[in-house]
Amino acid sequence: MKRIILIRHAKSSWEHQVGDRDRPLKKRGFKDAELVSNAFKGKFVEPDIVFSSPANRAFSTCEIFMKNLNIKTEKLNIAENLYDFGGENVINFLKSVSENYENVMIFGHNHAFTSICNIFGDVYIDNLPTSGLVCISFDANTWPDINNGKTELMIFPRDLK
Repeated sequence: MKRIILIRHAKSSWEHQVGDRDRPLKKRGFKDAELVSNAFKGKFVEPDIVFSSPANRAFSTCEIFMKNLNIKTEKLNIAENLYDFGGENVINFLKSVSENYENVMIFGHNHAFTSICNIFGDVYIDNLPTSGLVCISFDANTWPDINNGKTELMIFPRDLK
């Protein structure tokens, strides 16, 4: 069985004069990432590996989750293909993950992550919110074979407030 845990980056700030990749999190983003990661603790399946988009907002969200879930930093990898907004690069990335990994946690962006949740999961999601987490499992033995998964868990900040 293969499982992906998708987390959309937390709310970012547009106040700074920086490029898109460098945008930091807002105060609300830090709070929401803390809230969702803490809610995930009791339902937590430790990932074999963690991948994050190189964008500051995604990486910062990843750091919050890893700290709160006590995931070792050795499991973290930055993946350029996760800096994607359409979803094709993320899907290609997932289909190329090493067969050594069963449970993969990824941090990235919308609309790619909403699309992936709807392509692979069995629950329609209108919009994966910032700091939103979706866990999808697949009855597949290899990553290229993932298809028609089961949406096992959804945690959205608005449901925790």
